[in-house]
Amino acid sequence: MGRGKLRIYLGAAPGVGKTYAMLSEAHRRVERGTDAVIAFVEHHSRPRTEVMLHGLELLPRQELEYRGSTFTEMDVDAVLERAPAVALVDELAHT
Repeated sequence: MGRGKLRIYLGAAPGVGKTYAMLSEAHRRVERGTDAVIAFVEHHSRPRTEVMLHGLELLPRQELEYRGSTFTEMDVDAVLERAPAVALVDELAHT
């Protein structure tokens, strides 16, 4: 596996379109034949963003138990095993 590239979408505030822009780019890449998957994306119940998930492969999330609560996060092993050319990652922060 060769050296990868990282593209970061920055915005001044929540809801300015970072996730939407990232998903739009993923659709363009898939249309051009690039192997792109959703590794971890939150749509925050925004209808336009949720619609953009359609047509893209969604990798399963990993469930974790912590202090009596269940959380989901990106399954890094699943991403590495799938080995897509592009993996979309959004909202990687932990609480």
